[in-house]
Amino acid sequence: MKLKKALLVVDPQVDFCPGGSLAVPEGDRIMRPLSRYIKVFSKKGLPIFVSRDWHPKNTRHFKKFGGVWPVHCVQDTKGAEFHKDLKLVKEVIILSKGMDPKEDSYSAFESRDSNGTLFENLLRIFGVDEIYIGGLATDYCVRATAIDAIKAGFKATVLMDAIKGVDLKPGDSQTAIKEMLGYGAKKTTLEKVS
Repeated sequence: MKLKKALLVVDPQVDFCPGGSLAVPEGDRIMRPLSRYIKVFSKKGLPIFVSRDWHPKNTRHFKKFGGVWPVHCVQDTKGAEFHKDLKLVKEVIILSKGMDPKEDSYSAFESRDSNGTLFENLLRIFGVDEIYIGGLATDYCVRATAIDAIKAGFKATVLMDAIKGVDLKPGDSQTAIKEMLGYGAKKTTLEKVS
């Protein structure tokens, strides 16, 4: 059986882009490359997933409840919306994570679709064994997702031209990339995928 690939766009949300409450420097700059990846995967008829942080108002993920982050991506707020420059197609499956107030939920493997089906189960239903991962942020949700993908037995390929990091500490993103590759992730760019 031919290996089936899927695209995962991680948390391309307003709050993670310049002007948002937890802005990734230049996070908006990857929306166009991500849109091009979406177009490529759509043309090939391959599954496309887009994850989002979908936090309740009160969660220990936020500073004011003991976490490390400012309030961001609260359910049904402007900041939780997908960035306007991201061009989605109708067949995209939206995954939500971070709904449990007791969990941080960085990895898309902790997300569910609108029917409550876990991401890993969706991948298995679609017969996917290789996930192409881009989005925000390199050093948190992208990193956690790529590592969890490999731990769950999937191949993971990081889209180097469609990721950006927070870099709370300088160099965090580079460290995260090395870590993902160390787990066995591959890396690629748009011209190799098109």
